[in-house]
Amino acid sequence: MLQRYKVISLTVAAVFICYIDRVVISLAIIPMSEGMGWSETQRGFILSSFYIGYILTQIIGGLLSDRMGAKIVLGVGLIVWSIFTFITPWAFYGGFAALIIARIGMGLGEGITFPAWHSLYARWIPFSERARSVAITNSAIPIGTIFGLVVTPIIILRLGWEWAFYLYGGLGFIWYIYWQKIVFSTPKEDPNISEEELEYITNNAPASNKAETLAFSKWRGNLPLWAIAVAHFCNNYSLFVFLSWLPIFIKDGLGVPMAAVGLLAMLPHIASFLFLNIGGYFADYLTNKGVKLITVRKLCNSIAFGGSGICLCIVPELNSVAGVIAIMCLGNVFGGFSAGGFIVNHADIGPEHTGRLMGITNMVAAIPGFIGAIVTGMILDATNSWDMVFYVVAGITFFGGIFYFLFASTEKQFD
Repeated sequence: MLQRYKVISLTVAAVFICYIDRVVISLAIIPMSEGMGWSETQRGFILSSFYIGYILTQIIGGLLSDRMGAKIVLGVGLIVWSIFTFITPWAFYGGFAALIIARIGMGLGEGITFPAWHSLYARWIPFSERARSVAITNSAIPIGTIFGLVVTPIIILRLGWEWAFYLYGGLGFIWYIYWQKIVFSTPKEDPNISEEELEYITNNAPASNKAETLAFSKWRGNLPLWAIAVAHFCNNYSLFVFLSWLPIFIKDGLGVPMAAVGLLAMLPHIASFLFLNIGGYFADYLTNKGVKLITVRKLCNSIAFGGSGICLCIVPELNSVAGVIAIMCLGNVFGGFSAGGFIVNHADIGPEHTGRLMGITNMVAAIPGFIGAIVTGMILDATNSWDMVFYVVAGITFFGGIFYFLFASTEKQFD
């Protein structure tokens, strides 16, 4: 196997672990809150506290990855969040404040994940393979989520919710052993890479060296970067709201028994997994056929945001469980085309600085995790209806698609 494929495989595994660790709380919080009598707003604070830590380490994670190497940064981050996942049950029994602190600590570790692996890929993945490689790695988000949604209820019902945190937290330590042995931050550092592969990557990857300093003044007002950041924010508002609240919506909003919640909640994520990869291959196909890169980015992004927004508007008009789940799956079919849009745009505008650019936009895009979970809880407490939740998410999705279409660029901005 080529060395870059080994890098991709272990990075996919890291994102998979990231999301099974992240999704477990959305299911475990049901029995946790039943025992404590938490309100919807309190649930929202617990779900959102993770994002306080998640926001704080985005830029520093990208900066350190670009300058020190992503191998070290991602490895340390995964161990940190695995520890906090493992101790979550002890924090729960220590009180509400202790649980919030554990969730923030987990967010600190996970915050470096996406900046680190985007920095890694800027140095390892040739341009012609970039969209599909990023798509494959991002598809670990729905796969990890699906795994969590299916397996976590089984663990909860048979062993107790605490064991979900123990088992998932321990998985990260196993991953770390292989990461340390196999992965290097750049191809030049890898003693096992062939001369042919090294030459091919060096000549075709967006970046080949560790980056120099990127001054704040150079990026703070850059409109193409903010086009990515706004699209990232709006995309993640939908992602994080439903990552946290979809199991609760299916159980309480649609009246589905707990035993079937995970199975139904996984279906939209299956659609996302399939079409993230299709979207990535579609973008690479158009690029390799000579279609202008900016046309590819805007076309893929418009399909993703426009289609998803329309589907979200339709959900409140449906009455059947099957209809709701089907239209949410269709929304994720469209959403998968974002793999060729804003998601890979960072390396277009700043190849050497991909990690920190991803850190900047992902920091902005982490805000919905905090705001969205709380706002959703407040909407539900105020209206006792899910309709407004879907309309708000749809409006934000449309805005993100329009803003990106107007201001995105593929011209280098920082090199």
